[in-house]
Amino acid sequence: MFDQYIIVAGTLRNTGPAGAETGFSFGVRLPYYRGLGLSMVEDLAVEVDGEAVQSERISLHLHGRTYRLGELPGVLDDRWEMGEVADLLVDRAGGLPAGPHEVFVRERLRISYMPVPGGGEDRKELTLQR
Repeated sequence: MFDQYIIVAGTLRNTGPAGAETGFSFGVRLPYYRGLGLSMVEDLAVEVDGEAVQSERISLHLHGRTYRLGELPGVLDDRWEMGEVADLLVDRAGGLPAGPHEVFVRERLRISYMPVPGGGEDRKELTLQR
């Protein structure tokens, strides 16, 4: 529904100390017109420059807390609201080099009144500044 708003432009950055980066992150939103409990986020698939990221290397940071993808089904006390930006974190030694990167995200969501999983996907070119 709001797929084109999933990836937030201008948010790509490396994480960890300069010279010893441990990964990268960028902002993401829900493609749904209502908020959802985090236990209803079934999957977040990520590709960077055509390379799929293993799910074990992906985390979601929201409201000051960081959750591994495998933890989301058990998160019953946190909610991701429509329009709210969460940080999607990827563990990757050395982070990403400066410059443009093609980023793809697919979100699979469990929506109570839909008989099939909902969600959406977005692809954008984001630039990592030096």
